[in-house]
Amino acid sequence: MIASIFAELGPWNWMVLGFLLLAAEIVIPGVFLLWIGIAAILVGTMSLQFWGYAFWTWQIQVLIFLVIAVASAFVGKKIMAATQGDSDQPLLNQRGAQLVGRTATLHEPISEGHGRIRLDDTTWRVTGPDLPAGAKVRVTSADGGNLVVESDA
Repeated sequence: MIASIFAELGPWNWMVLGFLLLAAEIVIPGVFLLWIGIAAILVGTMSLQFWGYAFWTWQIQVLIFLVIAVASAFVGKKIMAATQGDSDQPLLNQRGAQLVGRTATLHEPISEGHGRIRLDDTTWRVTGPDLPAGAKVRVTSADGGNLVVESDA
């Protein structure tokens, strides 16, 4: 049954696939199916022109579709990167970097370069000069899950 539908559609198979992918992009946003859908529509327009020729086999069509899909995804990525501006929250998922400049009291003393502070509801591992517990420190930078501090006295 499905094979007969594809046989009856002929060169329009690619067009139908392309428009289904574009519709899926609307339902499932992600800006990926758009480029594959465009590739399918382009192969569909080529199929309308070359359908009667012997060289236009399904293998050639699939190969051209794959090449156009990869090329359009690459071009689409470049276009999307060029249109993206600076974020209004550049430190959104960088919790440690958000803490730079804040002051805190040492929860555990810094000995041999390592200690702990408590900021908000989190205890952070810190590195810096040796200081006793209760000393005021300022966060100067973040390195992964570690904060670098200096005395705020």
